[in-house]
Amino acid sequence: MLPATLDEAVAALTATPAAVPVAGGTDLMSGVNSGLLRPAALVGLGRISEIRGWEYQDGHALLGAGLTHARMGRPDFAALIPALAAAARAAGPPQIRNAGTLGGNIVTAAPTGDSLPVLAALEATVLIAGPGGALREVPVSHLLTGMEMLRPGEIVGYVRVPLLHAPQTFLKATGRTGPGRALASVAVVLDPVRRGVRCAVGAVAPMPLRPVEAEQWVASLIDWDGRRTLAPEVLAAFGDYVAMACIPDPPAPEGGGEAPVLPPAALHVRRTVATLARRGLGRALA
Repeated sequence: MLPATLDEAVAALTATPAAVPVAGGTDLMSGVNSGLLRPAALVGLGRISEIRGWEYQDGHALLGAGLTHARMGRPDFAALIPALAAAARAAGPPQIRNAGTLGGNIVTAAPTGDSLPVLAALEATVLIAGPGGALREVPVSHLLTGMEMLRPGEIVGYVRVPLLHAPQTFLKATGRTGPGRALASVAVVLDPVRRGVRCAVGAVAPMPLRPVEAEQWVASLIDWDGRRTLAPEVLAAFGDYVAMACIPDPPAPEGGGEAPVLPPAALHVRRTVATLARRGLGRALA
């Protein structure tokens, strides 16, 4: 099935509840090829032009779910939402960036999805189209954590992102050189209007993690009316704070005894998160 509009796609999914929507198919086809998925039918979204662009709306950018990583990585989009553009450019080799979409990243909700920590840090919302022309809006974090689920016949149509016009960064570490799956990723967003710092860490848990206490602590140290600089030791402390919040030490055993320690692989990831968070905030404040 190849609908030409969002309403037609919703109708097709409603008529065939076992059907699976597909845009770029980068994750879906991986599951099919590995034998993990056997969709009864597919609803192709590639012909729906209304979800392949973006527009401005009341201080927000309304992004179509069909935007590809390659399109988001271009300079005009980078001027709009720099961190999301950086995440799109880091999403993988050209064939993945050309096919993979923003909506696919959200619906698949793979822990290593590069756009997800950025959307979490930006506190983006998702507009979900449903039967009968219904359109509901939920925080993207609610979808990623399973607090909200797509209902029968529903499809992600748009993503609403606040335009902060402020520094924001995305950094990613992989297990090998070149584009690849993230070992850890960090998005840092400054919000001068609310005098806040928002940080989200990806790839270390099933969903992006927000170290809220670390955000609040470092925001209280920034001179928002001045140069907005922080000493290197404060940046390092922020990185450690974020890393410990996301990858804490194991709890002490009941009744005493020797406290367990993190395995070397987890310690390596924690050090990586600390470095990414420190560098991300430093670049945002530079």
